[in-house]
Amino acid sequence: MKVNVWNTIQQLSKERDVDKQVIIDAIEESLRVAAANHFNENENAQIKFDPEKGELRVYAVKKITKKVTDPATEITLDQAKKIDVSAKQGNYIEIDLPSETLGRIAAQAAKQVIFQKVRDAEQEKIYNTFAPHIGNIITGVLRRFDSNQNMILEVKKTEVLLPDREKIPNEKFRRGDRVKGIIIQVLKDTKGPQVIISRTEKRFLAKLLENEVPEIANGNIEIREMVRRPGERSKVSVNTDEKDIDPIGACIGVKGNRILSISKELNGEKIDVIRWSENPEEYAMSALSPAKVEGMKITSQKDKVLKAIVPEDQLSLAIGKKGLNVRLASKLVGWKIDIKND
Repeated sequence: MKVNVWNTIQQLSKERDVDKQVIIDAIEESLRVAAANHFNENENAQIKFDPEKGELRVYAVKKITKKVTDPATEITLDQAKKIDVSAKQGNYIEIDLPSETLGRIAAQAAKQVIFQKVRDAEQEKIYNTFAPHIGNIITGVLRRFDSNQNMILEVKKTEVLLPDREKIPNEKFRRGDRVKGIIIQVLKDTKGPQVIISRTEKRFLAKLLENEVPEIANGNIEIREMVRRPGERSKVSVNTDEKDIDPIGACIGVKGNRILSISKELNGEKIDVIRWSENPEEYAMSALSPAKVEGMKITSQKDKVLKAIVPEDQLSLAIGKKGLNVRLASKLVGWKIDIKND
């Protein structure tokens, strides 16, 4: 039977970016399904498929015998002569699946099998492409919103999901906008997008700092701790063993250009960069930035409680809106901080 499928295979391979052999294997699988539906269960069905030449054949091989004991592998001489008048007892005969039946059954089976095989190959390709980059930032073009207001981006012809819960509060995007996010998950065997990104993860801020500050990227400055309320405020403690490097100045940049660039990407999120210290009092004083703290003392070593003394005009700044600043500082340091004015 002649079939003109090679052009279709090439086109499908190009459109889906899937190897041609994967599609050929899928077609052969569909032919096995067709053969199983036509021949009896244990018959030895053979498939010959040459897509470039357009040659297609599905047949079963049976031995011609006087008495049939195994219908799956044997056929009587009378039945064999109906297929080939020159058939002789003791020989083998090839019984073809009729071309019109083959075409109809194969077309029905192939549609689903090819779709699934190509989809499996696409998923495997996406997984192998993106899984090694979990924790890295990617940039995609916003194509649409789904019914739950999740964002569907396009990255390298692949759909990437930015769930609504992973968006920074109050930020707005429109179709066609370029959106950054950090890869947090790459799925297998899923009907929707496989690649999931986030803009609210601490790792997103850490990667933005790494990309913006060469001293962090090359390891001269280390990010020790980080806490974040997405869209509102973050606190990042940094440290360095290099005496000629100012870790805070390097992160902030000339006239604040580095930190302002990151803040803009995070929808105006304020970012406090402080110097890490193993001394909890010193560390906590810095952590309450931007407030100026006059003093800090430990009130309970066991319960890890500190008391900060701040001027009257710095009290609201130290506490922050709805207590956010002191909560983030406490979380960063790992000690509860009570604030008292002087």
